[in-house]
Amino acid sequence: MNKIIELVIDENDEMSGIDAVSVVSSPAIEENFIALHKHEVELKEIDTEKRILMGAALVPNKQIYRRNDKNEEYHIYFSKETVRKASELFLMRANQNNATYEHDKKLSGMSVVESWIIEDEKKDKSAKYGFSLPVGTWMISMKVNNDEVWKDVKEGKVKGFSIEGYFADKYEMSLNEESNEPQNEDEVLLEAIKRIIVDAERQELRSYTDYPKAAVENAKIAVRYAEENGWGSCGTAVGKIRAGQLSNNEPISEETISRMAAFERHRQNSDKELGDGCGRLMWLAWGGDEGVEWAQRKLEQIKNK
Repeated sequence: MNKIIELVIDENDEMSGIDAVSVVSSPAIEENFIALHKHEVELKEIDTEKRILMGAALVPNKQIYRRNDKNEEYHIYFSKETVRKASELFLMRANQNNATYEHDKKLSGMSVVESWIIEDEKKDKSAKYGFSLPVGTWMISMKVNNDEVWKDVKEGKVKGFSIEGYFADKYEMSLNEESNEPQNEDEVLLEAIKRIIVDAERQELRSYTDYPKAAVENAKIAVRYAEENGWGSCGTAVGKIRAGQLSNNEPISEETISRMAAFERHRQNSDKELGDGCGRLMWLAWGGDEGVEWAQRKLEQIKNK
């Protein structure tokens, strides 16, 4: 039985959305990018390469095959609404310079310089360069100032973009492998309830409290500050809940640890003073330096068991 899961953005979760764009050899969306070159121009300008890659970051309603660590098979997809929302949050959070190689190695010298949603398949800029993608597709152009990456592009070792981020999953339906027909609503509802119960039990069994005392103290500082001054426009419900969990030294799940580790992307805002924007307050709410660094180590430890 194959599952089809819609991935959505949880607006109440500050971690939900796309953190980075990865250049990969086998893009999940199965759409290769193309390398754009500078054409010869007047004023004797040298005919050099722009080093710009164009490609699809997300294609709406495209089913993408996945297999989890329990060898379970399923498909995911993104709606047009989610694709647009993801593209907007990516820029609003200033993630244009966040890039990786094969979802592993962080890269420097990589920047998204263009971002748009296809609104007309025939008249869109992408069609000029040979793409044939549906309305609602999120297109990006990336400037490559990284010599090693550009060498791999020229040699054909990397062929597309792949996004990195967090999404909430919305269980849609199960398909019968033989008939390829959805189950009836009662069966779908029953299986969804079973999944919720199993996931809850699994998280309970895999909870952890061994994060450092310094992380607890950092969260307490954030909570005390919020009690005295209010949260203002800082953080979401998830971030505030996280501060409460850590300050009370409550058990946290592997998923929560993963999100703490991913909060590394906000480190550049962590040196500001409390009250100067939201960066310092939310960094402390997620455990601060000690909490984030512990989460990164813990996640590796869990994965290597």
